[in-house]
Amino acid sequence: MNRRKKINQIVLARSKKTRAKKSNARLVAQGKPKYVSKADRAKLAIESSPEIPTNLND
Repeated sequence: MNRRKKINQIVLARSKKTRAKKSNARLVAQGKPKYVSKADRAKLAIESSPEIPTNLND
C-alpha cells in the first residue's frame, strides 16, 4: 500500500470515529436538563412559594 493511500485511510477512519462521537454526544445532551444558576433557582423558589399574609389581625 502506498503512503498516500495509507494516510488517507487513517484520516478517514479518524473522521468516522469523531463523527460518531459527536452524534452520540448530541443524543445524550438532549436528555440533559438546562443549567439553572443558584440565583435563578432562588428567584424561582420565591416566585413559586405561596405568599404569606403579613397582617393576620385584619
